[in-house]
Amino acid sequence: QVHVMESGGGLVQAGGSLRLSCTASGSILNIISMGWYRQAPGNQRELVASTAGYADSVKGRFTISRDNAKNTGYLQMNSLKPEDTGVYYCKTTGFSRDSAGAIERFDQWGQGSPVTVSS
Repeated sequence: QVHVMESGGGLVQAGGSLRLSCTASGSILNIISMGWYRQAPGNQRELVASTAGYADSVKGRFTISRDNAKNTGYLQMNSLKPEDTGVYYCKTTGFSRDSAGAIERFDQWGQGSPVTVSS
């Protein structure tokens, strides 16, 4: 079983920066992708950053990266705005071994890391 956990959220003033981390653990063979999503109060969850690109609202301010050796991804968020407030989730896709040793694909979400940007 694969477990994904985000960390690094918190309260920051507008213009400030935060770096979120996403760590996957378990019987992981390899990670294909780590995408970052956010859900603002009253809104649907939206994709903000992945290896395919960035949402227009965060381009030039957010950067994703990954440390494959640590099965950890990062979302560096600069020049934060109040509209960046929300819960940030990491979705990790890859392959792992199940309890019988068979290889299986996984798509696992973390529990979310809240980010609040004050004006």
